[in-house]
Amino acid sequence: MHQTAILKTTPEGSVLYLTFVCIVSALGGLLFGFDTVVISGTLTALKAQFTLQAAMEGWLVSSALLGCAVGALVAGTLADSFGRKLVLLLSGLLFVVCSIGCTLAWNLEVLIWARLIGGLGVGLASMVSPLYISEMSPPHLRGRMVTLFQFAITIGICMALFSNAGLQHLASQGIVGHSGGFYQRIVVDQVWRAMFAMELIPSILFTALCFIVPEAPRWLIKVNRVEEARAVLTRIGGSSLADSEVDEIQNTISVTSGSISQLFKPDLRKALFVSLFLAIASELSGITIVFYYGPDILEKSGVSLGQALGGFATIGLVNVLFTIVAIWLMDIAGRRLLLFVGTVGAISSLAVVGILFRNGHTEGLMIVGMLCSFVACFAFSMGPIKWVIMSEIFPTKIRGRAMAIATLAVWVTDGIYNQFFPLLRNRLGISGSFFMFATLLVPQLFFIWKVMPETKGRTLEDIERSWAA
Repeated sequence: MHQTAILKTTPEGSVLYLTFVCIVSALGGLLFGFDTVVISGTLTALKAQFTLQAAMEGWLVSSALLGCAVGALVAGTLADSFGRKLVLLLSGLLFVVCSIGCTLAWNLEVLIWARLIGGLGVGLASMVSPLYISEMSPPHLRGRMVTLFQFAITIGICMALFSNAGLQHLASQGIVGHSGGFYQRIVVDQVWRAMFAMELIPSILFTALCFIVPEAPRWLIKVNRVEEARAVLTRIGGSSLADSEVDEIQNTISVTSGSISQLFKPDLRKALFVSLFLAIASELSGITIVFYYGPDILEKSGVSLGQALGGFATIGLVNVLFTIVAIWLMDIAGRRLLLFVGTVGAISSLAVVGILFRNGHTEGLMIVGMLCSFVACFAFSMGPIKWVIMSEIFPTKIRGRAMAIATLAVWVTDGIYNQFFPLLRNRLGISGSFFMFATLLVPQLFFIWKVMPETKGRTLEDIERSWAA
C-alpha cells in the first residue's frame, strides 16, 4: 500500500523507473544464461571424475533442460493465478538452491538433481521475465525492453564463459589455499565446483531485487486491483497515459475469454503457430549445442581445454555485443527484417563450419571466427525475437499460459537436441551435425516471408484485436 501511495503522487512517467524494473526482471535472463551454459566448462572434468559415457554425458546436460521444460509448463498457470512477481521470486530461490547443490554435490545423482532444480528456475524465468517486461512497457519501447531479457541472457552466458576460463586457468596453476582444505578441493582439485558456485552471487541479488519491483499492471487489472495497476502505469508513463491504458486493458479483457482452448480456435491458431515455430526453429539452429558442447568440440579439433574456454569467452562477448545491435534496431527495423537477415547469416556460417570440419581445416582461430559469425547472427535476430514475439501476440487473459506453451517448446527441443547430440556427433561427425543445423533453418526464410506478422509499434491490445479481425 505504501508503494502504491507513492506511485499515485507521481504526475509524469519515468523511463528511468521503467528501465530499472525491466532490468530487474531481465536478471532472470542473466541467470538463465549462466545456469544453462556453465555446464560447458565442467564437462571435461566431470566426464573424467565420473567416467561418463556418451548417453550419461547427454543426460547430465539435458537434465537441466528437463527441469526447464517442467518449469515452463507450470509457469503460465502460476503466473496467471498468483501474478508475475511471485513467479520471478520463486525462480530466484530455485537458482540459489541449484548453485549450492551443484557446488556441494557429493555424487553424480545429487549433481543431476541440483541441475534439475536450476532448470526449474530457468523454465520459470524464461517464460515470466519477458512476459513481465512486455506488460510493463509502452508500445514504442516494448521491443527494446523485451530484448533486454535476451541481452541479460548473453551477459549471463558471457559471465559463465569468462568465469569458467578464469577458474580453469587458476586451477591449472596449481595454486593452493591456506594449507589446502576446502579451497584446494573446490578451486584446484575439482574446479567444476567453483564454476557452479559462481552462480550464487547473481542468484541472491536477483531474489532480493524481486521483492521491490511492482506487480505487472495487466495482471492487476485482470484480478480487479485496478487502482494498483493505475499507480504502476502512472509511474511508468504518466497519469494521462495510465488512464487511457487502464480503459483499453479493461475493455479488451472484458471481451476475451480466459480459456486455454481459445488458442486452438481459428482466430488464435496462427498466433500459436507463429510462437511455436519461432521457439523451435531458433533452437534447431544448434545454438545451445554450440554453447554447451563448444569447448568439447574445439578440444576434438586439437585445441587445449584452456584455449577452448578462452575462445568461447570471446564468442560469449560477441553474443553480448550483437544483442546490443538488436536492442538498437528492434523498434526501428522491425522484427521481420532482423530475423530474415539473421537467418541468412546463420545458415551461411553454419555451412562454412561444416565445410571446415569436413576438409580438416580445424585451426582454432578459423573455427572460432565462424562460430562467432553464427552467434552474432543469432544474437541480433533469432535469440531476442522469439521472446519478443511470444510476449506480444497472445490475449491478456491467457498470455501467461500461452507463453508457457511456446516456452515449453523451446526447452523440449533443447532437451532432445542436447540429450542425443553426443550420439549424433559420434554418428554424423561434427561436420555432418553443422550441415544438419544449417539445413533445418532454411524453412524459416519461407516462414518470415509468408506467415510471420510485424508487431513493431503496436499496442498489445491492438495485436490482440487483429487476430479476431
